[in-house]
Amino acid sequence: MGADLPDYYFRIRENGAAVFRVDTENRQRRIEMDQLAIINVRNGEVKPQGDRMLTEADIAAIQDWLDKRVAVLAQRDIDDIHRAVDYLNITTQWVQSKATDAQLEDVTDALLLAMHDLRTVLVRKKADRLLSEDKAQGRED
Repeated sequence: MGADLPDYYFRIRENGAAVFRVDTENRQRRIEMDQLAIINVRNGEVKPQGDRMLTEADIAAIQDWLDKRVAVLAQRDIDDIHRAVDYLNITTQWVQSKATDAQLEDVTDALLLAMHDLRTVLVRKKADRLLSEDKAQGRED
């Protein structure tokens, strides 16, 4: 490992991370990691470990990581949805060209219910957006 390690290390965990201060300035030249806090990405909460007081630099590094992590997770969410659209198209092609009657019997009801549910929610959300746009542009009926 090089000598240019970051000052902080964030161990990803479900719903957040544990943040550590990285220390290589010791007699043994070992990498030591001192846990500073636990971060909850969902609500932005930072819980210092024990009686630890976080410095301004600690808080700034944590906030920077938190902002970047929220952006990464949001991007992953939309990527997952784009992949779902691809899967729907692949599924359509499979149904049309490869699926056996037994396979279709196994998945048809579940697919139809899931697609109906999705369509219902999408239509409702689109209608809500259109109504909001009309109100914002002063086109109320």
